[in-house]
Amino acid sequence: MKETIRDRARQLGFDDCRFTTAKPPDHADAYQRWLDQGRHGELGWLERNAHKRLDPTEIVPDAKSIVCLTTSYSGDVDNTESGPIARYARYRDYHDVIAEPLRKLTAFINEMLGEEPRSKASLWYTDTGPILERDAAQRAGIGFVGKHTNLISRRNGNWIFLSEIITRLELKPDPPAPNRCGKCTACIDVCPTEAIVAPFELDARRCISYLTIELKGSIPEAFRPAIGRRIYGCDDCLEACPWNRFAQAGHMMKGEERTDLQVPDLVELLSLDEAAFRDRFRGSPMFRTKRRGVLRNVCVALGNSAGRDALPALETARQDSEALIAEHAKWAIDQIEARTV
Repeated sequence: MKETIRDRARQLGFDDCRFTTAKPPDHADAYQRWLDQGRHGELGWLERNAHKRLDPTEIVPDAKSIVCLTTSYSGDVDNTESGPIARYARYRDYHDVIAEPLRKLTAFINEMLGEEPRSKASLWYTDTGPILERDAAQRAGIGFVGKHTNLISRRNGNWIFLSEIITRLELKPDPPAPNRCGKCTACIDVCPTEAIVAPFELDARRCISYLTIELKGSIPEAFRPAIGRRIYGCDDCLEACPWNRFAQAGHMMKGEERTDLQVPDLVELLSLDEAAFRDRFRGSPMFRTKRRGVLRNVCVALGNSAGRDALPALETARQDSEALIAEHAKWAIDQIEARTV
């Protein structure tokens, strides 16, 4: 059954498919401790549904197995250095790309169970449900959790999306992946905000990805200079990993690149009204951060990097009806004026 499922997964475009049990995660205690320390910041949903993350049978009663899948986004985005937009967001939203193949694979597994294709005997997620997916993926042998707390695949490096199918179908688990970080601390050393506070420990409140994507309010001023020109996420710890030298181009994301997001014109982005923002970013992961969040980030990036030629656009942004944008535009103007006197 495993090879039948694995073959079907490859046919659907997944780059790896492995299996583990639906037992509680190995790092349940560490996860609960991370929550207790408040290192999840404003991500309150991580705490609200923690009981489900710590027991897959809370999601699928009588679950026996977890099918773990990867989708590589390595190879087609022509930028090997950290850009204003994180590499994964320079594609069409991966949730939309991966959803249909996941539905088909889940229906295939349900039919093997003798269930209707849409039966809840198997449920799928791609970064969308209450499961500690990196823990499951490591236990299934997909890869290992690195010191930056992201999963590292020996076949695809750091550039992977994870998906899971929790199912009542009992499948022999694959062997877990051993940690292969060794003495390397490249990801820790390169982090601009020292968010990796210890090996395998991340304080999300300091992470640029959190600050530019998940944080809904004002970015703390102490962290704004470290954001540099980034306007959505940060790849520094991922790019620093030496395992990327083995990364292979994936299949499913090929052809889904957003070339307009490779090196965006920050001043031009600042001019987008609500309708223009929706037209530009619909279908992109950036859409969910909304105009107020993206333009907040653009103001910070301009404040860190632009010359006086950006001041007219920032002056307009300072009058924006959205107070969050106006506040960060004022900060950016002050930074540029102080730097270019």
